[in-house]
Amino acid sequence: MSEEPVSGRQRIDKWLVYARVVKTRTLGQALAASGHVRLNGRKVDDPAQPVKAGDVLTIGLHNKVRVLKVLDFAARRGSFSVASGLYEDLTPPPVAEVAAPTVDAGEGRPTKRDRRRFERLVDPDQSDR
Repeated sequence: MSEEPVSGRQRIDKWLVYARVVKTRTLGQALAASGHVRLNGRKVDDPAQPVKAGDVLTIGLHNKVRVLKVLDFAARRGSFSVASGLYEDLTPPPVAEVAAPTVDAGEGRPTKRDRRRFERLVDPDQSDR
């Protein structure tokens, strides 16, 4: 059995391993079979599904979504620099989290003391309380 891709195609589970998306081929097969991978917008349920150059993979892994465009194939799992040449990362940048507004002392929700002062301003007869 040859490791070289035939006619510009490769099994999706192999490509996921060679592109260093997952560590092992077993994990690649499980990921593809679980339905967390989409190939050009269609859910993949077969690890033997072939991918070709130009295909777009949407992968849900570790509570993140990655969008990868297949550029090339490899004959084996190589270094990170080789693996990163197999795809173009189309994942949109993460949305910046909005920091919770900070409240300085004396601002924000009124205290009981503030409420009593306000009540005295509105109704001066309540000054006995």
